[in-house]
Amino acid sequence: MNAVLNKPSAQDPRPGESGAAGGTSAAAANAAAASFAALTENLGYLDAASIEQVRQAYRFADEAHLGQLRNSGEPYITHPIAVAAQCATWKLDGQALMAALLHDAMEDCGVTKSDLIDRFGLPVAELVDGLTKLDKLQFNTREENQAESFRKMLLAMARDVRVILIKLADRTHNMRTLSDMPRSKWGRISSETLEIYAPIAHRLGLNQTYRELQDLSFRHLHPWRYATLSKAVNKSRNRRRDIVQRVQAEVDTAFSKLGMKARLAGREKTLYAIYQKMDTKHLSFAQVTDIYGFRVIVPTVVDCYTALGVLHQMYKPVPGRFKDHIAIAKLNGYQSLHTTLVGPSGVNIEFQMRTEEMHVVAEAGVAAHWLYKAQDADGSAAERLGTKWLQSLLDIQNETRDAAEFWDHVKVDLFPDAVYVFTPKSQIMALPRGATVVDFAYAIHSNVGDRTTAAKINNEQVPLRTELKNGDVVEIITAPVSTPNPAWLGFVRTGRARSKIRHYLKTLAHTESAGLGEKLLTQALRAEGLERLPTESENQALWDKLLRFTGNRTRNELMTDIGLGKRIAGIVAKRLMVLMTEHGHRPDALLLTRERYSSHETLSQGGVTLDGSENASVQYANCCRPVPGDPIVGYLGRGEGLVVHNAQCSVAKKLQHKDSERFIAVDWADEPTRMFETGIVVTVANGKGVLARIAAELASSEADIVHVDMDDEAAMDTTDLRFVIAARDQSHVEASLRNLRRTPAVLRAFRVLPQG
Repeated sequence: MNAVLNKPSAQDPRPGESGAAGGTSAAAANAAAASFAALTENLGYLDAASIEQVRQAYRFADEAHLGQLRNSGEPYITHPIAVAAQCATWKLDGQALMAALLHDAMEDCGVTKSDLIDRFGLPVAELVDGLTKLDKLQFNTREENQAESFRKMLLAMARDVRVILIKLADRTHNMRTLSDMPRSKWGRISSETLEIYAPIAHRLGLNQTYRELQDLSFRHLHPWRYATLSKAVNKSRNRRRDIVQRVQAEVDTAFSKLGMKARLAGREKTLYAIYQKMDTKHLSFAQVTDIYGFRVIVPTVVDCYTALGVLHQMYKPVPGRFKDHIAIAKLNGYQSLHTTLVGPSGVNIEFQMRTEEMHVVAEAGVAAHWLYKAQDADGSAAERLGTKWLQSLLDIQNETRDAAEFWDHVKVDLFPDAVYVFTPKSQIMALPRGATVVDFAYAIHSNVGDRTTAAKINNEQVPLRTELKNGDVVEIITAPVSTPNPAWLGFVRTGRARSKIRHYLKTLAHTESAGLGEKLLTQALRAEGLERLPTESENQALWDKLLRFTGNRTRNELMTDIGLGKRIAGIVAKRLMVLMTEHGHRPDALLLTRERYSSHETLSQGGVTLDGSENASVQYANCCRPVPGDPIVGYLGRGEGLVVHNAQCSVAKKLQHKDSERFIAVDWADEPTRMFETGIVVTVANGKGVLARIAAELASSEADIVHVDMDDEAAMDTTDLRFVIAARDQSHVEASLRNLRRTPAVLRAFRVLPQG
């Protein structure tokens, strides 16, 4: 595999560049060619045609990056070669190696996707496109740009996992050479690596990459701590070398006597893992006991358990430190037996028992699929690794169009700790630590989550916010009429559950907002002299013109926007009237006169009648908590639908002064369909059972207690109890307060009214 390429040398600067900035020396060009030669030496697992295609991609990338230098002064092409070399260690296919060589061509060199399709085919172009950040689009903030770029990359990865493998190889090389970057960038890049790329590597089982990214991030985020800890580990290594060698000799001898084939490999905890343990558990370096460990690699699964028995006979195990990750694999497919033993001189040493296949999966995770294919072994188990999570990315994307929200959901799922629970039929399920009953319900199926009403853990009824523990048997109770509760968002832990709940609530809000928007537009149209909205079937051209004016795709979307306050009904109605006049319609003079005569001076849009059945499209303001019987006004907040305030509310008055065209006339229906919340304050003389008597009195008045709060000063003679109660209307609240005032120990009781 000769890597001497007949191509122009990368010495000559591009037009307009100075020789110093743009040109590279012949030695540098030769170094780049030599590094590519080193790469081709490791491509023996590919066929000759694939190797030639990789060589073509190298030539193209070298031309594209001609004259570009890295911060170290090396030709830029050395970076894509290093990324491809890392991918080659995972035995990725030719297409992935070509994409690795070309991964910066679109972003930095003005090469288009169609150029890559013409030259290297669609699969390679798709991989490169998935790796390209969205720098060409306009975003309001860096965070927005970053969130959208991550969404693009993660969705490309969900379709083809090679995208993230190349990205992780790219990030690993960038972190290895971070010292060449300006120091001002170290913090941002290291934090991003620690928060995003290292967890993704862990989620996909790439443990070697995961550990290296963590250590490199730690080194650049906290250089002083890294150096101090590194010195301490070196000293400790020298002190304990004799113990480690002795343990290794004793274990080798024990396995040899049994005639058991076992490969023993030393393992040292990474500096970042040591630092993390010291930080979270408030330990000194001397108190971290499991710095050293051994991996015992044996031929079969049964041998793993035999090896465990041998070790437990040699050294005493530390109670509570045995973990069987073979019977119950980790979320990312990792399998091993873990035990911590008390070795010579009382030093704790961790042992991990695994088969050769488990070892490959433990180190390479998802990438093990290609390693197995290269060895003509069965890669089906490795191929499935991470696919559940990748599929969940697509599920979340289907329900979340906002990039920041999507990224928020994904980050939740990147934490590696897991709990393992059982269904009533003994099926095991893995969920993130801190997951609740609702997370479990959505993990089974979104329909089960949406219909959840109650749950049992180990046959005992529990609240839905209960956190799950290892070994719990969880049973979900559903009802056909049940729907997701917005309060669930406050405690669910998984991205899947969060996105499903939000999607349901948004869909519900949009459906109801469309109905409200139609009501508002009809009312506003009456003020223009038209009794009802024109039908879409008979006036398609008219509606098309109106939608072009408002910028909406459909009539339903326009109505939703009006209901959410994104469009002003009066302005849309005026435009609709102009269009209808052009089509020969005339306003009803009598209706026009009547509406204008009766229209309110300050409320610019038509009225809406409220009975409490509006759900998500109408909110009742918490600052004044209106109930039927109170004078009210409606404010169409931008994107939040209709917010109903008490007419005397100071917040509403400020908004009316600033934004009067967003207010609409609202009125209570004759018979509201539900109870409404309002605040009351009850001043009581402190004594035994006072709160119970107040609660009993409110219950006898048929007022539900939604929330209660009280003063902290327990030693005072009197205290204020602040309740939020649900009542039918104003007269129901007054009747409840009268009953409270007659209760012994109550000094006064009053409703919290807005300060006008």
